[in-house]
Amino acid sequence: MPLTIVQVDAFADRMFSGNPAAVCLLDAPRDATWMQAVAMEMNLSETAFLEPRGDEWGLRWFTPAVEVALCGHATLASAHVLWQDGHVPPPAEARFHTLSGVLTARRDGEWISMNFPAKPSQPAAAPDGLAQALGAEPVAITRSHFDYLIEVDSEAVVRALRPDLARLAEVEARGVIVTARGAEGEYDFVSRFFAPRVGVPEDPVTGSAHCALAPYWAPKLGREQMTGYQASARGGVVRVRLDGDRVHLGGQAVTVLRGTLAD
Repeated sequence: MPLTIVQVDAFADRMFSGNPAAVCLLDAPRDATWMQAVAMEMNLSETAFLEPRGDEWGLRWFTPAVEVALCGHATLASAHVLWQDGHVPPPAEARFHTLSGVLTARRDGEWISMNFPAKPSQPAAAPDGLAQALGAEPVAITRSHFDYLIEVDSEAVVRALRPDLARLAEVEARGVIVTARGAEGEYDFVSRFFAPRVGVPEDPVTGSAHCALAPYWAPKLGREQMTGYQASARGGVVRVRLDGDRVHLGGQAVTVLRGTLAD
């Protein structure tokens, strides 16, 4: 039977912004080799695979190169598709079984709120050549479970970055988050995320990076509820709320196209 596959712009309130993800609805378990091949074919930063488990869902995420343990925007896209296509009734919570444990999502008006694990970062030594690869001088360097988190001097520095992606791919981490305080007051902080090591040169909007950004900025800004902006070319807004060892991520999503995957 052909499988439904939907492309969604996540952390977006209109098409052609935010971060695109493909969502594939499975009718039975599939092996990782097949899922990786589909992700390579879709050639988006992430392709999500949903497998029904009673009233809940198994969820796996693949870049064009590797399977990853946590992905925010493809989870947001998955929840959006489940509600839009009637697989989960709108008042109900969507529950996902993933490599990062059980994740949940719920509707909040036009927004979707997801409950993710916090990934606090700790001070770390700079990998060799990091400043040269970024083309910017770090103010602070920390590392979370997945990524290096680099604070720089200003929002303008974040927006102007043109990193050497080949050199960043040598950094032994999933990716590199670069962040600064927001300049205009509309956003509490801004960021960009580079992950060439896992096949994503620059991710347009990265929910999982905000699992590290929320605990990083909360004590600096003196509040647990914040609004972040990921300043990629497509750009996207992520609402965050730090809640102990969890982070609530809020975003919007828009369906761009849908089709069937030949099987």
